[in-house]
Amino acid sequence: MAKYTEDNAALKQYIASIQKFETLSFEEEQALAKDWRDHKTAASAHKLINAHLRLVVKVALGFRGYGLPVSEIIQEGNIGLMQAIVRFDPERGFRLSTYAMWWIKASIQEYILHSWSLVKIGTTAAQKKLFFNLRKMRNQIQEVQTEQLTADQVTQIAEALNVKESEVIGMSQRLTSSDQSLNSFVSDDVGSEWVDWLADDKPNQEELFSKNEIYLQRHDALKRALEELNDREREIFMRRRLKENSDTLEILSQRFGISRERVRQLEARAFAKVQKHMQASLAA
Repeated sequence: MAKYTEDNAALKQYIASIQKFETLSFEEEQALAKDWRDHKTAASAHKLINAHLRLVVKVALGFRGYGLPVSEIIQEGNIGLMQAIVRFDPERGFRLSTYAMWWIKASIQEYILHSWSLVKIGTTAAQKKLFFNLRKMRNQIQEVQTEQLTADQVTQIAEALNVKESEVIGMSQRLTSSDQSLNSFVSDDVGSEWVDWLADDKPNQEELFSKNEIYLQRHDALKRALEELNDREREIFMRRRLKENSDTLEILSQRFGISRERVRQLEARAFAKVQKHMQASLAA
């Protein structure tokens, strides 16, 4: 009990400490975001981060039902916030909070999936949706909270989330049973905890920084390369190469009123231009 009291006290202290950071007006946010984007001014990035720490806490508190320390969930949310600021484009005209919300939730969800158990839960979009929606759906459809779902309830959830009934049953069992704490002792004779025996496969801070620098360099090089294309080449290239579900040649031929072969030629020409520009930028 003392541990939870201490955690709650620390959480209250943290929330109180971030209350001093004022929210930003749209104009202030735009100016800071542009300064960070164009000049990489660290002070501007820090102001953007501080102004949105309360948003992270609000989102993180919605994930308290997974048996993980709230402080760690908040920390993961802060990482998502920083990723959002790196990628935020102020020219699009919307608030950073709207854009950052997705990154904060995504970072927290990935942390929960990674930390929930040593047994792999699954990483497909449907399995993630099942993991984060099953508890809510159980509460909605069960008049009385019970350990097991009925056959009809399993079918209802499986159809709603587009997964197999066996996956619903398996996930429900995982969520209604407690994992052994990694902070428990291996045995009475061994004075170490289970967590001490786990290998840390996460990259160290130097590796993370290096990878982030490489990503930013490539991102900037791609952005400059796209600016070298004309409007039609740029749109074809982005729709064919950068979309998750790329447009077909037929769709683009109808959009631009040209043949599919012409679309293919424009795509190839745009790709060659982008490749040449990026190679020159990264080699400099």
